[in-house]
Amino acid sequence: MKFKLLLAFSFWMLLAAISCNKDDITFDAPSQQLRFSRDTVFCDTVYHQVRSETYAVKVYNNEDKDIMIPRINLEKGSASLYRINVDGKPGYDFKNVPLRKKDSLYIFVEIAPEATGPEAIAEDRVVFTGAAGQQHVTLFSVVQDAEFFIQTPSNPNIIAAHTTWNNNKAKIIYGDLTINPNVVLNIEKGTKVYFHKNSGMKFSAGSTLNINGTQDQEVILRGDRNDTAYDTVPKNWNSIKMEANTTLNMNHARLFGGTRGLEMKQTNATINNSFIHTFFEYGIYAVGSTVNASNLVMNNCGLSCIGIFRGGNHSYTHATIANYSRTMNNFDRKGIFATNEWKNDSGQTEQGALQQLSIRNSIVYSDRDNSIHFEPTPGQQFEFLIQNCLLKYSNTSEAGFPFDSSPNVLQSIKNEDPKFVNYFMAKMNLRVTPASPAKGKGNLTVAGTVPFDIVNVSRTSNPTLGAYQ
Repeated sequence: MKFKLLLAFSFWMLLAAISCNKDDITFDAPSQQLRFSRDTVFCDTVYHQVRSETYAVKVYNNEDKDIMIPRINLEKGSASLYRINVDGKPGYDFKNVPLRKKDSLYIFVEIAPEATGPEAIAEDRVVFTGAAGQQHVTLFSVVQDAEFFIQTPSNPNIIAAHTTWNNNKAKIIYGDLTINPNVVLNIEKGTKVYFHKNSGMKFSAGSTLNINGTQDQEVILRGDRNDTAYDTVPKNWNSIKMEANTTLNMNHARLFGGTRGLEMKQTNATINNSFIHTFFEYGIYAVGSTVNASNLVMNNCGLSCIGIFRGGNHSYTHATIANYSRTMNNFDRKGIFATNEWKNDSGQTEQGALQQLSIRNSIVYSDRDNSIHFEPTPGQQFEFLIQNCLLKYSNTSEAGFPFDSSPNVLQSIKNEDPKFVNYFMAKMNLRVTPASPAKGKGNLTVAGTVPFDIVNVSRTSNPTLGAYQ
């Protein structure tokens, strides 16, 4: 028995000796500065009490020895709006963090702030303290106060009375927000409306949407992911859907990043000085509707910037309708598509007269062969006028109309590069350069009906085609 006890004791002593030999790690104080994957973390714009996505910073040890970082902490400590996770451990102050030689560790950052006003800046620093001195990574985010509209099984998310939204709080929509019949929603200048994934707005019969932006304070309607990477990504939300006999008045708005932008059925719409871009299908999807638009800028829509179905009555004056995309290469990407037909929700085909489609003093261009495509139904009214425009055009069979011989195409230019400043920018700089063939080619009488361009520059002499003088 004593022999067995002695044998067991000898085994455990030998095991302890082996465990503490050359594999034991010694960590030294760092003698060089650490290296970081980035020196500033620009977090997505966040809303009151809503947690941001998680951002990562890698910390590198370039030394030929294992080091112990004495301290990693948030400069504002427990009062910080940010929280960090260092190598798998959450908190705001960490002591003696080991880092193997030529290795790295992750620091994850997020913010879930309390808003103190309509919009504020949240800033802090992750501080690294060692023998080589202090280093830091800056954390930066814009914080907005917000009002939430959340659809749940017990909350149908309805606006039942005339309502005005202003810019004191961002509006965040989860699910569908429904505006009841005959109700008016006014969205005032500077207001920001954000849609969560698979969310949208539905305007019931007889309701009205008034978007009252100004040049200096646009109304923004977009997905709730505010990283700049999402400025040119579609399908982040659904659409603004307007049922029969609804009214839209939109001025100085920027609408982007969804599946369809304005989805209108028998809607009477007036659109001025606005940007509609980056939609998976259509920027404007109009069924049997009346649309009057001027100083309209559109780009980057998968099927067509404007889709006109079951006819209607349409006028686009001094519009810049481009369709270039790096993210939707295999899509049709037309500028304007128009037809007398439309398939309803039951799959039945309905028809309607296109009483008038007027495109004047405009640019309609694409990197496809045709920027305009018409599909008239035999026996149905299909009236159009293209006057003083610059178009991308291939042939009659593909475009659906003759360019050179049609009495409905007047003083227009085909297939000359409009020379946009930069059509791929997220903010879409679709101004034309001084060498553009669009310069000075507008009809003066038509320009007189829209005497100022989208940035309030006069076009009463030598009018340029498109939204910009």
